[in-house]
Amino acid sequence: MSKLEAWLESIDCEGELEALTADASFRKYYRLKSTMHSGIVMDASAQKESLEPFIELEHRLHEAGVRVAKIFTYNKKEGFVFLEDLGDTHLIDIVNEDFELFYHKAIDIIVKMQNVETEGLPLYNAPFLHFEMDLMQEWYLEKHLGLTLDDETVQMIDATLENIVKEVLAQPHDVFVHRDFHSKNIMFGCSEELVVIDYQDARIGPVTYDLVSLLRDVYIEFHPRDVERLALSFRDQKGLDVDDETFMRWFDFMGLQRHIKILGIFARLNLRDGKEGYLEHIPLTMKYIVEIGNKYDELHDLIQLLKTVYNKVK
Repeated sequence: MSKLEAWLESIDCEGELEALTADASFRKYYRLKSTMHSGIVMDASAQKESLEPFIELEHRLHEAGVRVAKIFTYNKKEGFVFLEDLGDTHLIDIVNEDFELFYHKAIDIIVKMQNVETEGLPLYNAPFLHFEMDLMQEWYLEKHLGLTLDDETVQMIDATLENIVKEVLAQPHDVFVHRDFHSKNIMFGCSEELVVIDYQDARIGPVTYDLVSLLRDVYIEFHPRDVERLALSFRDQKGLDVDDETFMRWFDFMGLQRHIKILGIFARLNLRDGKEGYLEHIPLTMKYIVEIGNKYDELHDLIQLLKTVYNKVK
């Protein structure tokens, strides 16, 4: 009997465990099937340190009125959690049924999340923004594509990423940030209710981060006019006193930071973790980077580099 099965037996929750698709982390998920109990079992034994923030943030989000999966019980020592079963339907599965309704609801959730208590959360500061984007050079350009970059190119990349960081930090950056708020991390519950999952890596950060994760989602693409309209509706709902051009600049540079990071993460998931399925999402990620980056002259050299190397391998 495994430690997980022994724990379930100790809390009188024996039953058949059906393995579910894992996320990009080292966590594993199972659906418990029994005549007495039902729920989702999260096995974070390979990442036990992620359990404490997961439990703490579930409480904070609930207090702010954000719908999350209920935690029935947990074992911090072993890294196990028994959760409410939300079913199998994510926002990405139903988005075409009523795009306007669901995405306005999702924006409402962001506004609520930005009222979550942030005391003790780590900051999305300049060093961390750089750290994330540096994954692109290491894992995408050098390890995935096998490139050897000369000093001049490395200096150009560093200078361009520094410009992106400065632009990101020019916007308000003192709110709760989910960090992965997209169509696969939003569940569709009963009564057309949207439920947030995978929030354990939250930080204090920029006001547009979760918005750009939602609207420039690397798993599904929306028309640019819809993206801009919804982005500006968020600005109005938040009551941010900033003109359209400035707000969309905030949004664009935040998206560039996130998507540059994601190039590195998807390459790392393939090379380090054997999760090659994430590679299929690189084309949309790169499309966002090139199309948005082309709007800003100061990003020209980096965008040309990425466009050139990508066109050679696709």
